[in-house]
Amino acid sequence: MTLVPVVAVVGPSGVGKDSVMVALKARDPGFRLVRRVITRPEQTGGESFEGVSETDFQIRLAADAFALSWRAHGLSYGIPAAAIAERKGARALLVNLSRGVLLRAQEVLHPLIVLSLTARPEVLAARLAARGREDAADQALRLGRAGMTLPDGLRRVVTIDNSGPLDLTVDAVLAQLQRASA
Repeated sequence: MTLVPVVAVVGPSGVGKDSVMVALKARDPGFRLVRRVITRPEQTGGESFEGVSETDFQIRLAADAFALSWRAHGLSYGIPAAAIAERKGARALLVNLSRGVLLRAQEVLHPLIVLSLTARPEVLAARLAARGREDAADQALRLGRAGMTLPDGLRRVVTIDNSGPLDLTVDAVLAQLQRASA
């Protein structure tokens, strides 16, 4: 039996990962969004995630409730194992990941396709400022990491520029994922 692929959506802060994921799901209901668990209050907005305390996160981690977990930006992130295990009826699972955990993700979330989103620096800066989640210093730190490259050793990577209209990005992603899945 062939497993439904996991599509790891990655890119710098402000590139539009969550917007692209939601638009893909709206265009094709076969895409299933994997909801992350994050040690951040849910009312901070942005993506749909489960906000938990650090204590609750550590309890789940100890109980092997996550297929993958990591720390970034002072927060803990987890991908629920149950969400990855349930692939029946899906075309692909979409999950927002950190570029720093991709090699580990390739080992545990197979088959994995990396969807690397990019955008021009001025677009990233405008989007970060508009979302209002970080102060100017944090925005500058995130913009400084925008040029972070993907690790060597990834098997399937699709790179798409998301500087323009979302519909064009979705068209490009669907076309490239079709090729990457073949």
